Amino acid sequence: MRVIAGKYKGRVLTSFQASHIRPTMDRVKETLFNKWMHDVDEARVLDLFAGTGSLGIEALSRGAHHVDFVEKNPQSLQIISKNLEALKVLREEYSIQKKDVLAFLSQFSGQPYNLILIDPPFTEKMAHDVMLALDSSSCFDQGTLIAIESLKQERIDAEYPRLVRYDFKDYGDKILSFYRKKEQS
Repeated sequence: MRVIAGKYKGRVLTSFQASHIRPTMDRVKETLFNKWMHDVDEARVLDLFAGTGSLGIEALSRGAHHVDFVEKNPQSLQIISKNLEALKVLREEYSIQKKDVLAFLSQFSGQPYNLILIDPPFTEKMAHDVMLALDSSSCFDQGTLIAIESLKQERIDAEYPRLVRYDFKDYGDKILSFYRKKEQS
């Protein structure tokens, strides 16, 4: 697992084999960040189910202003910290929240993010539940871009009350879906 582009390009990230960790494939990560290449610079980013921190670190590498990593697994939290320290990422460029994602979303009261990256564990089959929780949260506004990776057979709707899917990419048994806030009518 490596950083694809930006100031940390080519740097290898620490990972480990565990059932709760399934790092995003490089080609999926590349598609995501190529699609958002003009949106990452100076962005406030939320990395939900951060795992090893790979997605948020890629955002930092490409110029994101700040990333909030949200993860509840202690081993994953250690890996995120280790990866950030190895890259010498400045402390003011990130925060690590040891919290359940659904709890984080329901309790969030800060400024909306520019980009939200969601990579829930496939074993949990919770993409739809996460999207419902996100839809009810104040984490996003009209300009926020959202990406979620899920299994193809997993339920994930094209529309939620306040969010709409504007694109998706198919990767065999996985789908990368892109959402944004619905236009006000």
